[in-house]
Amino acid sequence: MSGAKPGTGYVIGVDGGNSKTDYFLFDREGGFVNHVNAGTCSHERFADGYAGAYREMDARIRELLEPCGVALSQVDAAAFGLAGCDLPTQQEALSRIAERIGLRRHAVDNDSFLGIKAGTLRGYGICSVNGSGAVTGGISPSGMRLQVGGIGSELAGDEGGGYYLGRKVVRAVYDGFYRLGPPTAMAEPVMALLGAPSRERFMAYAAEAAYKRTLPNTELMRVLFAAADAGDEAAVALLAHSARQMALSTAGCIANLDFGADDEIEIVLSGSVWIKAESPLMMQRYMQDVGELTGRRCRFLPLAVPPATGAVLWALELAHGEPVGADMRSKVLHGVQTRC
Repeated sequence: MSGAKPGTGYVIGVDGGNSKTDYFLFDREGGFVNHVNAGTCSHERFADGYAGAYREMDARIRELLEPCGVALSQVDAAAFGLAGCDLPTQQEALSRIAERIGLRRHAVDNDSFLGIKAGTLRGYGICSVNGSGAVTGGISPSGMRLQVGGIGSELAGDEGGGYYLGRKVVRAVYDGFYRLGPPTAMAEPVMALLGAPSRERFMAYAAEAAYKRTLPNTELMRVLFAAADAGDEAAVALLAHSARQMALSTAGCIANLDFGADDEIEIVLSGSVWIKAESPLMMQRYMQDVGELTGRRCRFLPLAVPPATGAVLWALELAHGEPVGADMRSKVLHGVQTRC
């Protein structure tokens, strides 16, 4: 952390996920100043909705600024990439929160767009987020933006992410028990994870965990990928279906943006299911499906830097009125990576 410099302007970049939020303060030249890591700021996670989101973001931004002696009036721009910013009404409400905090110039959008800013040198392309949830965002060379999904599996085809896949693992085991589905090697480890003493009690334990939101999704994912690697029919089918659905969102996003016919499309892969999965099976299937669905040259870029990098770069773009140059980009990357 460094102190305020007289006459210097600052920017704030915020990456707000469903479980944690990173707040970064940089100066206009791309120099790191301060970082606060905190819990979620998503209105969807607070009992009082947007009021809770305001309370959390306002407190954390003050925590970010005050130790450095930086006033809100010195912040030239702020960029927020937020989970739960999926609909125009949500974007408007979250923008009002930024205004109420006292940020003069700001941009608020879905966190999927941060991956594009952070993961591509050109600042445009597609980002497929496959973490606790799933969403796809795209920015074309002309600056046109599109978000596909982020609303849920039933309405928008967000059939990826740990939350969705964890429930599908439970479903596959139940199908094997009682719905003539293929027997699956996932059954025994899943029963152990849930503490279910028998197949007859399996759904009672699974349903209670689902209702209480205590399903061990991370551990269920490990079981799923291990079973798929071993060729388990139910596990392979589940991952193939999810990969196809994620690919449809990616291909649809590309088709509805004004990319040139011969453009190579850079596709950033973000989120724990893409980045931390113990098996490459789902990612390989997804890449294959995207190529088949688009018929285009695509370059897949697993996100190697924290998504918060994109928020800082975006804020600097707003402050300077133009894309960030290579030297400043490298400076920002170093500043974020040493703190996340």
